[in-house]
Amino acid sequence: MSRFVLQQLANFVDYTNKSETLNATDDVRLSPDGRHVHVILSEPKVSLVTLDKYDRPQLVHNQRTLDLCSTRLVPIVDVLYLDNNDSGKGDFVSAAVVYENGKAEFWKFHEGEGGWSLMQTSDLCNSPRAKVVSVCVCSDLIIWCEERPPSESTPGLASARGKLRHCVCRRDYQLQKGSVILGGVRISLHNNPKFTVMASGEYVHLLPASPLGKFFLSWCPRRDSFRVGATCRATPVKKDSATESDFRKLIADCLGYLSALDAPEICDVSPAACGGLLMLLDTGWVCLLQKDGTLRRVHKLAENDRTRTSICTFEDTLLILVGQNLHLLDLGCGRELETITLKSEGVLFANQADGPPHLFSKTGLYKVSRQDLKVKSAAENIRPGALLVEAVFEEACKYYQQRSLSRTRLTVDALKKGGKFQAPISLASILRDFLSSGPKQKAAEASQNGGCAAGQDKLQVSLEPELKALVAVEELKGSLVGSTEDEVEALCESLVEKEVSRLLSTSELDHDELLYLNSIFNLFPCQAWRAAQAALQLHCNGEASLSSRAPPDVWKSVLSPPPSVPASLALANGSSKHRYSPAKADHNANCTSKSTSATLPVFELLCHSVLRFQPAWLPRFLELGQQQQGSAGLGLSLAASSWSENNVPLYKRALAVLSSARKESDQPQDLEVELLMASGRPNAILQALRILIGRQQWERVTQMAQKFCKQSPLLNKEIFTTLLCEVAQHRDLDPYLDLLWALCPEDLTVTTILNLVLKNLPLPSTPQPLPMSLTSSPSPAPFADPQSGHLTIGLLKPLLRKVLQRETKPSQRYADILQSPSFPPPAPPRLPTEHSRTASPDGSSTC
Repeated sequence: MSRFVLQQLANFVDYTNKSETLNATDDVRLSPDGRHVHVILSEPKVSLVTLDKYDRPQLVHNQRTLDLCSTRLVPIVDVLYLDNNDSGKGDFVSAAVVYENGKAEFWKFHEGEGGWSLMQTSDLCNSPRAKVVSVCVCSDLIIWCEERPPSESTPGLASARGKLRHCVCRRDYQLQKGSVILGGVRISLHNNPKFTVMASGEYVHLLPASPLGKFFLSWCPRRDSFRVGATCRATPVKKDSATESDFRKLIADCLGYLSALDAPEICDVSPAACGGLLMLLDTGWVCLLQKDGTLRRVHKLAENDRTRTSICTFEDTLLILVGQNLHLLDLGCGRELETITLKSEGVLFANQADGPPHLFSKTGLYKVSRQDLKVKSAAENIRPGALLVEAVFEEACKYYQQRSLSRTRLTVDALKKGGKFQAPISLASILRDFLSSGPKQKAAEASQNGGCAAGQDKLQVSLEPELKALVAVEELKGSLVGSTEDEVEALCESLVEKEVSRLLSTSELDHDELLYLNSIFNLFPCQAWRAAQAALQLHCNGEASLSSRAPPDVWKSVLSPPPSVPASLALANGSSKHRYSPAKADHNANCTSKSTSATLPVFELLCHSVLRFQPAWLPRFLELGQQQQGSAGLGLSLAASSWSENNVPLYKRALAVLSSARKESDQPQDLEVELLMASGRPNAILQALRILIGRQQWERVTQMAQKFCKQSPLLNKEIFTTLLCEVAQHRDLDPYLDLLWALCPEDLTVTTILNLVLKNLPLPSTPQPLPMSLTSSPSPAPFADPQSGHLTIGLLKPLLRKVLQRETKPSQRYADILQSPSFPPPAPPRLPTEHSRTASPDGSSTC
């Protein structure tokens, strides 16, 4: 285990010259060994002040300093420290002072030979009117950006070119004992704007010198290749191009894209190891430009920490100096490792020799280095429990900060010491106790304790599943370290499966959970698709249907839209009474693709996965979703939820996914028709029929008509009417007329059919004007052309005969009345006439 310390290399008492004149705003240069400090002053006059540290102080009075005062008032561009390729002939330091007019003075420092001495003065530029704007050293090359004067012969052209009057040049050099041998001038890039050149490893980065610059270039002099990048993109805009040295032609193919970028401004830069570059943007992000051109965000500074900031790297550590606080962070993940408080403000200097960086302040010169802590089993003292407890407080800080009205930044120390926030303290205590003793021991303690401990034990029991999951994730992270590639892949797939299953089991996903699920599907598409299949328990029953045995809660999470419906879906679907438009869907897909931060609902995520890995399953997946949506238990639960207020049909959501996917790859055209037919909605079915008619797929048209005319009389009438209009316009459906006439609805009359046919007959072609001599000739006979495409009565005759027979056929509703005889039925038989008469006692008779 190691920690960072500041080791003081020297106090300014050890340096010669006027150290008391240093200011924090001065333009300071520091030699790689830290023994020489050069300060470039511009007021009250252009000058260069040198502070030197000697190994033998008794020789200080006899030494010469590199103090320059320009009598010509020519600004000093930079001081370069040259690589000593001839160190075997003497230990000396070489420096080059480059002026704005292209002059370069080469100096060397030798303690035993009187300090600084001038070796030679040379002209870097070929043109005496050139103006050097920036310069750097890369290996054995001196590289600078110079401004060429405008052409006197063509002032209009020079004005039109504007600021594209700069060029990037280079010259190789070789140091000898008393001189410098310079090579010829080579122009590596011309017709470019003003760039600041910054060397890092084998790369030279060309940074925009004005806030209007929206991009930067990375140049490898060894391969003489350029790469175009932007501060708002993680990958290069244009990769290595080694065939073009004209700046205008270099960016010609990406100029339109670059002009539309809203790239943040670069506030500060520092060379990083292996050819990288560290950038501080005006948004507060500290980004690392890697050797391969990838721009990676590392850490974001607070808004009040973006001024008076200095940055650099050391091995795998990021150093950020903000005021009097030196923050050390892990360059890989951005986690803060340590903070060192200084006595005064200073400036960080990266060591080009990949050594430890230097810190220059008013109190002296320091070196940032690592110090190993000789602690027995130091690695064993790092427990995952401590990291989990810290993670609880960091998450609580984020939670409270989002809900706070104060601008004061909340820290972990404030949560621990303030006493106002008891929830994270209690949760951290529970987590610490859970990690120190197992669940079984906790259960035994819970049975023995009573009183106040009972409430905490209940809370621990309720949190036990979450705590187990949290510890399992930490154990999985630990197992990833040192594993092979196959083991890492298996662990990642297991973790993705667990996370997808956990998220889909949640009844209502919030925005953060949905964003997390989107990131899983974007980073691990194959693993996420397999995990979704397992969570939904999808089974393909041949080519007929798709089945699922997932519980209703999972399908409720799948079919629910996000908490706030994205604008892309609202635009794509519109009001429920409007019909789906492919053109609108394409437009909305473009809008969605432009928004990189768009979060897709779960159903759209699954549709994207199905479309990517099993395109043929998409219509069946839609049917399955509609079945689950219409089921009794799920329908009740969904109807009571808030999502029903924005109830967009599933088939429209699937069509929006299909439309957006067509922009990225060629998807089958039949999927749109199959999705419309799978919806089962009359308007969607009619739209699918019109699409097939537009493609002139008449066999599929008739098959679809036979299939869906049986669903409802109203849909039957709409389909037949649409096809009858097509029959009236062309002869492509003639081979299928018998099938079409069989689909004629019963309530359609001959008058209705004839009216439809007459309204949809094709317009006759405009007749040509006839000569005067032919005006008296008789008109041609009707239907004289045997190849005419007009509809004839003969083609409609079977349909009309069928309808007329149906109209003249007596109705069966009153068949019993129509078949009754015209005379009344005979009277029923009478009773017998002969009856025995019985006599009453008084002699009367009764019948």
